[in-house]
Amino acid sequence: MTNKWNIRTNTEEELQLANMLAEELELNPVTCMLLVRRGIDSVETVRKFFKPNLNDLHDPFLMPDMQKAVKRLNKALGNKEKILIYGDYDVDGTTAVALVYKFLRPYSSMLDYYIPDRYDEGYGISYKGIDFAKENGFTLVIALDCGIKAISKIEYAREKGIDFIICDHHMPDDTLPDAVAVLDAKRIDSEYPFEHLSGCGVGFKFMQAFAKSNDIPFSSLENLLELTAVSIASDIVPIMGENRILAYYGLKQLNSNPSLGLRGIIDVCGLSGKEITISDIVFKIGPRINASGRMMNGKEAVELLLAKNKEIAKEKSENINQYNEDRRELDKRITDEANAIINDIKNIADQKGIVVYNPLWHKGVIGIVASRLSEKYYRPSVVLTKSSELITGSARSISGFDIYKTIEACRDLLENFGGHTYAAGLSLKEENLEKFIARFMQLADEEIDYEQMRPQIEIDQVIDLTHINLKFFNELKKLNPFGPNNDKPVFCSLRVKDCGRSRLVGKDQDHLKLEIYDDMTNESTVHGIAFGMSKHFSYINEGQPFDVCYTIEENTYNGVTTVQLMIKDIRLSGD
Repeated sequence: MTNKWNIRTNTEEELQLANMLAEELELNPVTCMLLVRRGIDSVETVRKFFKPNLNDLHDPFLMPDMQKAVKRLNKALGNKEKILIYGDYDVDGTTAVALVYKFLRPYSSMLDYYIPDRYDEGYGISYKGIDFAKENGFTLVIALDCGIKAISKIEYAREKGIDFIICDHHMPDDTLPDAVAVLDAKRIDSEYPFEHLSGCGVGFKFMQAFAKSNDIPFSSLENLLELTAVSIASDIVPIMGENRILAYYGLKQLNSNPSLGLRGIIDVCGLSGKEITISDIVFKIGPRINASGRMMNGKEAVELLLAKNKEIAKEKSENINQYNEDRRELDKRITDEANAIINDIKNIADQKGIVVYNPLWHKGVIGIVASRLSEKYYRPSVVLTKSSELITGSARSISGFDIYKTIEACRDLLENFGGHTYAAGLSLKEENLEKFIARFMQLADEEIDYEQMRPQIEIDQVIDLTHINLKFFNELKKLNPFGPNNDKPVFCSLRVKDCGRSRLVGKDQDHLKLEIYDDMTNESTVHGIAFGMSKHFSYINEGQPFDVCYTIEENTYNGVTTVQLMIKDIRLSGD
């Protein structure tokens, strides 16, 4: 399947703004165009974007119910009530629990935390968790990264004399749970200036408000920003606005003085001594924290994040690293089995969605499998398995298709669901399975056109290879941290040629090591690496002009730093 290259064009207004910024700030016009497209279109906003400031975080009391939440927490602390910190078993939930528990620990000896079991209790607030709170004398529960739809469960808790403060970031329904406070910037009545916080981010804002109300200096919160950075990266929320500030300072903490728990993960990831980026969190740190909840229980991840002892941190880090290895083997096997099911579907080319079900699949990895299927077939994919008496599943989407709304349109067939535009979870009774599949496939067929089912590469700018040098790369680095809404820039160069030294590399000779130059300028060469693209070597080696799209990376070898292209795709010029 060939990729479609979507090359952005510049409007006259964008060109004028970019040129103005380039002149005022003495920056490359290409860098300035990237900024303008991100809404950073004045000298002042550029300076703020390049150097985020913690003073620009929003007042937490602008969030609905924040005053109520702080008042109830202060009352609980004053009366020495038992407080339970409750969070989901994924990265966002476990980092949120660790953050709130860490911050409140000096102010209460009546504090504990609870992570529901993925297999026994499922996602979010559970009746078992509420019963645990009642049996152990907890009168206040702070729920993190979950609870926004737990109407019946919050009512059950109220009947047992347990108050809830909900800190969530998922889409709410029209009716909110009858909790003491519901903190969610996505509430319809919310006027909070930034609605894309992670669950851990909402927990941080709650602790910021608590600190403010008790004259606790903000500096006492700063060592917790590493946890918000891990949650922001892992939960794939936009890294703009307030999230950019939180991620920027969280990464600083991770790179300069991480907590013992995160230091343990950094060590087992092989990241020691390297500059940790958002990408490192997404692909190395986050999956290991997630593996605890996928393979065992997320509580061990919290124990690691709260570790005060090097030996405990080392032991827990090695445990979750092993869980991650087990998870990788499991998700490969299940992905292979899912692919076999899809290969047996006779009219798969005509289907605009994928739904696969096997009651024996491991619930902990079906979200990963759904992601792999949507990437391979470029269709929204739902992977289902059996869990207790219900069928449970994970859904992943493609660009331009809101999978949350599609799942929501099936809500009469579901027992539970939640998520956002590109990822969702659901559960249903077995008797509703065929109806759900039929409706999901019908909605996908109605809303997706065949052009959407072709992988897309969004390209920011066409540039000549002569643009590419360390000075330009260092300007691009100022756009860090990269992530949703601030993606790493993708460039394209047209009619480039092999200088005669490009070659096949790798054990199976399936990668390309490129050395190329602009056909039009014949100026200095640029190096690049193209993984898995050996099929293009024949015409490259023949000296035919070709087009490349890529990101620009830093490469240090023998103490010498250069830039190289990380090739995303290659095509013969004119194709």
